[in-house]
Amino acid sequence: MKIVAIEPYVLSDTLDNSFYFSQWHYSSRTICIVKIVSDTGHIGWGEGYGPASIIHAGIQHLSQYVIGQNPLETETIWETLYRRTMDFSRSGVLMSAISAIDVALWDLKGKILDMPVYQLLGGPKREYITPYATGLYFSDDMVDMGRALADEAAMYVDQGYRAIKMKVGIGVKRDIENVKQVRAAIGDDVALMIDANHAYSLREAKQLAREVEQYNISWFEEPISPEYYDQYRELRESTTIPIAGGECEYLRFGFQRLLQAQSIDIAQPDICATGGLTEAKRISTLTSARGVEIVPHTWGTGIAIAAASHFVLNLDPVPGRLVAADHLMEYDRTENKLRDQLTQSDARFEDGRLYITDAPGLGISVDADCVERHRIEVSSATIIS
Repeated sequence: MKIVAIEPYVLSDTLDNSFYFSQWHYSSRTICIVKIVSDTGHIGWGEGYGPASIIHAGIQHLSQYVIGQNPLETETIWETLYRRTMDFSRSGVLMSAISAIDVALWDLKGKILDMPVYQLLGGPKREYITPYATGLYFSDDMVDMGRALADEAAMYVDQGYRAIKMKVGIGVKRDIENVKQVRAAIGDDVALMIDANHAYSLREAKQLAREVEQYNISWFEEPISPEYYDQYRELRESTTIPIAGGECEYLRFGFQRLLQAQSIDIAQPDICATGGLTEAKRISTLTSARGVEIVPHTWGTGIAIAAASHFVLNLDPVPGRLVAADHLMEYDRTENKLRDQLTQSDARFEDGRLYITDAPGLGISVDADCVERHRIEVSSATIIS
């Protein structure tokens, strides 16, 4: 049994309504996905998180080390790719390319063995996942920003979500008012998280945390630059709000630094960037050993969502607990036709919970027409974020 083909695709779609957060404006959604084919005729799909055209080039470069290999030997292939890139890319965009290949290999292995990925990871530890709605970004046409964000949050509650994450990072005073209005709109029984996308200085982050503690914030995500491990710890020690981070970290070695510095209460690896499912499993062992919760960052298509859901279903519960508690998973609700149209899945969202079926692999099928409709040609001179 061997791998006979690897083909990356860059897909892009122009948004009907642009939006922004503390760092960037978005007028389109662009992603790199990859298809891996075995000589048995099975197909696996993966996805990389980051600059799509560079990931595309990375997959093309790495494919020479994957073609001809046994698709069931996911760890062996991962180690080869890691060692081939260690001298110049221990973190960053080539790791996203490795992640895309790794996710596709797990999907492929599951389909070959006719087993869901969560079984291959070791089996389910819970019956369902509690997805939280990620939204509440900003747009230029918001006349009353606080009211618009509150209305959007209330819509997610009506749809059944039990947890919501909103953006902050556009000024402490404005953030406080927005958080106040959103909490009033969703009531006290819905979990509310805030995400600054590392927009603030330590001083500003402390001020914001102090002012919004009264609104029962479940976590404060990426409050400051991911470079400042010691400042993360200082912020943790100054607030009752749990501190979350890690979407900008790579590999278990990056998370080792976070954990050793006592920087976070909640670890957020992005499976499609930090090393794929193979490395995410190792990261989860690290966090479990230190009693740190793990909630993966997910912001892509149905491929990324499926990978995260199988990973979360397998996550270890708190040691010694008889019954696994509800576990959160990010579920992006911003406009994204690629997410909504690319894949089909039997997973179902019901009463605020996500239930995963026993379909083989990641449990998804990819719409070939959607791929062709959104596919764009990528040259070496093209840079797409």
